[in-house]
Amino acid sequence: MPHAFANIAFTPAVRAEQARMGSSARLGAFDRMSDRNFRLGEQESAFIAARDSFYEATVSESGWPYVQFRGGPAGFLKVLDAQTLGYARFRGNMQYVSTGNLRTQDRVSLILMDYAKRQRLKIMGRARLVELDEDPALIARLDLPDYRARMDRGLIITVEAFDWNCPQHITPRFTETEIQPLRAELVRLQNEVAQLRAQAAG
Repeated sequence: MPHAFANIAFTPAVRAEQARMGSSARLGAFDRMSDRNFRLGEQESAFIAARDSFYEATVSESGWPYVQFRGGPAGFLKVLDAQTLGYARFRGNMQYVSTGNLRTQDRVSLILMDYAKRQRLKIMGRARLVELDEDPALIARLDLPDYRARMDRGLIITVEAFDWNCPQHITPRFTETEIQPLRAELVRLQNEVAQLRAQAAG
């Protein structure tokens, strides 16, 4: 059975471009894969749980794509099961562009980044908004009571496909949490050098 990501992303126009640019043979492996790649495994679940942000694309009723940055504490995007993601949506600038788009078009695409390790996970799915009083049990699973922002509503995504990207062209960047151990190691080494210099001078 063909790879689910290829089924969605490799439209006739995309395949024509692949043929024109000479990448069809290499990408043909997608069509021969037995794993359809729409059920999240342990690797994907662990990667998602460690993320504190992602990019979310929706499509307007006029056909325009719209990309929104989503952030929160690590793990705010929750893996509810092997084909379902969910997260609490917080009130932002109150433009509601993504929300309005989802009222008429449920397709979403996510890009999750680990800049430090140069990893990127792309997810395509169908989304539905969940109001706070609509499903209290589900809302409770998504809520982040210790987070500073109030939950506006929930969003549930049924995963249709995902794909890992190669690390090429991803510039390594590090969060404050990722830098702290490096700073601690730097201080330790500086102290060690200072001690060695003192011993040598004495």
